[in-house]
Amino acid sequence: MPGAEKLRVMSAPVTDAIDWTRPWLVPLRQAHDRVPGAAAWRATADLVAIASGLTNHRGLPLRFVAQDTLPNGEAYEAFIGRTGGVPTRDNLHDFFNALVWLTYPASKRQLNAIQAAELERNATATEKPAAGNPTRGKLRDRATIFDENAAILLSAEPSIEHALRNHDWRECLVKNRTAFGTTCELRLFGHALFEKLVTPYRAITAHVWVLPVETDYFALDDGNRRVFVDRLLASSLAQGLLDQSPTPLPVLGVPGWAPVQDAAFYADKAVFRDKRTG
Repeated sequence: MPGAEKLRVMSAPVTDAIDWTRPWLVPLRQAHDRVPGAAAWRATADLVAIASGLTNHRGLPLRFVAQDTLPNGEAYEAFIGRTGGVPTRDNLHDFFNALVWLTYPASKRQLNAIQAAELERNATATEKPAAGNPTRGKLRDRATIFDENAAILLSAEPSIEHALRNHDWRECLVKNRTAFGTTCELRLFGHALFEKLVTPYRAITAHVWVLPVETDYFALDDGNRRVFVDRLLASSLAQGLLDQSPTPLPVLGVPGWAPVQDAAFYADKAVFRDKRTG
């Protein structure tokens, strides 16, 4: 019956659109196996967080709570820091946020600690806020960009970072194609970035931060890589990673992340842009 089909489509979980064969989703697959995206996925994610003993930076148990738990006027990041509760809606954006929390809990905890500390500092600051920007500063803005759109380039080869920062796409992504998976690797972190890639298009661009690693990192299996990356990233955030400038990367340019990556693909200047001068 047409009516029954319409009801079935409307009641389908929002996560049904995700294609889990996509290569950029590999690091999230373990979390997805535990929170498969059924209608009650928030409650399941909450149980997984409890079973894993996850906490916020104040040691409070991490919970995925309903969005309406967030009081009017309280910042999202401050609420997580104060209560351990992560306000969560039934949409792809928050589904990926939950999976990133379950995949990289130490990094998300450290990032929230930075955001909460900035909110507290701004609330108690005696100096006059900057005109037109009374509550945010560069650090909090960069933390938000990181949380939403960051990717991490783990690299044992400094020349790849050099090529990436100079927008030498041919050197970085074509000539060094075989380096990806052997001496470098891109791992997505931002949950908005994952959300955009549910329906991929060529211009999707990540803010990339680079973390040097030794070559033996690439001998680890994916589970051990996740643990290693989470510890390294959390430590780097605590030591000022957000003070570094990220560099853009159209993520479908990563070797193997798009079905056709020929010369015309990388020659698209509207996507693979030259570096601005001056």
